[in-house]
This record gives sequence, structure tokens and C-alpha cells, in this order.
Amino acid sequence: MDQKPPTDFQRQAAGRQPGFFAPFLHFALHNKKWWLLPILVLLMLASLLIVLGGSGVAPFIYTLF
Repeated sequence: MDQKPPTDFQRQAAGRQPGFFAPFLHFALHNKKWWLLPILVLLMLASLLIVLGGSGVAPFIYTLF
């Protein structure tokens, strides 16, 4: 038998929520929008720098630049 993947409604009914990036990744792969993936990676790196900039790791980040 050929089983279909569960729909969004079935996932929500089962209590499994997709992650934050899962819908975006599915969109990029399904619609062949490969040019969006480098943008996502850069945004994630920039957000990581912002988060780490406010912590005790900040002096080590500033020496890199």
C-alpha cells in the first residue's frame, strides 16, 4: 500500500508541531527556491551573533572583527 504523508491537520491532532524552519525548508525544496537557503543561513548567523553579543562571549566575538 502506498501511504501518504500526514497532513497538517493530522500532525496537529497527533500533537506534533513542525519546527520553526521546517515549513520554510519544505517550501524551498518543494518549489525549487534554492536561492532562499543562503539568505536563511546568513540570517541565522546574524541572529546568532546578536544573541552571543549580549552574553559573556562578546569579548571573544569582538576580537574576530
